[in-house]
Amino acid sequence: RATEQAVAVVHHSAICTRDVDTSLRFWRDGLGFQVLMDHRFEGDWPHLLRSRSNSLRAIFLGEPDTPQSGIVELVDLGAASEHPGVADPPHAGVLLLSVFTDVDAAIARLTELDLADDVRRIEVHGVAMATVVDPNGVVVELVGSAAAANLEQM
Repeated sequence: RATEQAVAVVHHSAICTRDVDTSLRFWRDGLGFQVLMDHRFEGDWPHLLRSRSNSLRAIFLGEPDTPQSGIVELVDLGAASEHPGVADPPHAGVLLLSVFTDVDAAIARLTELDLADDVRRIEVHGVAMATVVDPNGVVVELVGSAAAANLEQM
């Protein structure tokens, strides 16, 4: 009898925040993600996540009407260790998080919130693209929503 193999899928990507309020302004107010869950959890986080605290706050952000679109989790572990700075070159590990959105509108909102850090724009095959750095040093790629239709051809 053949054994069934579980299919691996990405449920969410987590960002350890330096400042949860600033991170929420970036992801929720700037990029338009909605808060799906905001909860504090107690656990052996020092062992599992190499944190300093047994308590963490997890905020899941996404689109409730489109759950398959993915979730960004903001994790507040209290005093987080410093992450590589914006000026650091790419390194092995997470390169960026990519978001389909209206690029101009997202950058305008982030600019109004004074959160448009290190914006870089290009256009590829007629699709607007930009990168911006979130308050935790994570590079976020903004890809024009028109590109989503092209994914079906891949």
